[in-house]
Amino acid sequence: MFVRWCITTIVGKVAATRIATQGWSPELFSTLISASGGAKILGIAHLDRFLFGDYLQRTDHPMGLYGSSIGSWRNAALASPSPLASLLRLQDLYLNQGWDEADPRSAGEIVDDLCEQVIAGYCDDALINHLCQHPRFTSHIVTARGLGLNNNRRGVALGTGMALSAMGNLLSRRLLGKGFQRVVFSSGPSVGFDFQDFNTVHVPLAAANLKGSLLASGSIPFLMSGQRDLPGAPKGQYWDGGVIDYHFDLENYVDEGLVLYPHFTDRVIKGWFDKGLRWRQNQSPLMDRIVLLAPSASYLARLPLNKIPDRGDFNKMSQSARYKYWSACVDASLELAESFDSIVSESNPMKNVTTIN
Repeated sequence: MFVRWCITTIVGKVAATRIATQGWSPELFSTLISASGGAKILGIAHLDRFLFGDYLQRTDHPMGLYGSSIGSWRNAALASPSPLASLLRLQDLYLNQGWDEADPRSAGEIVDDLCEQVIAGYCDDALINHLCQHPRFTSHIVTARGLGLNNNRRGVALGTGMALSAMGNLLSRRLLGKGFQRVVFSSGPSVGFDFQDFNTVHVPLAAANLKGSLLASGSIPFLMSGQRDLPGAPKGQYWDGGVIDYHFDLENYVDEGLVLYPHFTDRVIKGWFDKGLRWRQNQSPLMDRIVLLAPSASYLARLPLNKIPDRGDFNKMSQSARYKYWSACVDASLELAESFDSIVSESNPMKNVTTIN
């Protein structure tokens, strides 16, 4: 079968050594990272389907699943009784989001409702019970609890708090801890990440807080209302986990196993406020155990708008145009899955792989 090359596969030094000698055995991976990104999940839809429904099902070894924002929603599908079916349902619900153009509610109220519909649509009782007690996958849903002015849902107070957080973060990432506390909802011990960079609270995942923590992890300040006073967690206002862990700070990774990172880009940015700060990307020494999969530049150039879907499409396109464009990107992503399948099936495991020195 001819496979048009369209995936960038980046491996760290330790990962390269192990894969070169042991091949692409899924047992090498003890951790899966799923980053913030909203609609970008549709840009790698078929890659996720291959990973969740095939590659990671070839073994039954334990894995820790770490996700922020939409990444936590993806991971919840993997930890369901039927991973591929749950993932397909999530992707379909996200793709088909729509609303009445004459709806008198505010944009924030509409977005809140749409996200609640997505979570309710695929996160049923069977998924909730299975995820919280999964024998193999330990789930870690990352949220950011607002402190001080960021403990407000909206208005001038929140705007001021966010502005102060952005300015403090520019000076030092640690100053972001003045405005936010990392709260991780976990179904078991955190083996992969030891979060030492910020004040971090671990809360047991349970049926009572799973949907709320998923919604909180994806609650973008200003655009959404966030979640408040989640069961079992410190009281307060909960925001998108990507505020602190946009793509995760890999300096916190402590496990000996490799990290599988199906991503939307070859950049790994620590926090939401770091997107414009090139020096806040994870540097090579932190990537030693990482295997990052992302659409290549040549692949993106073939897409209808030369990019994968993103949140900005909601404002730039009509609902029908957005659905058509997003559907085309979902269909095209089959090439990503085929490319990675070819890599893991290749007799030379390092063929078409980029190693970080």
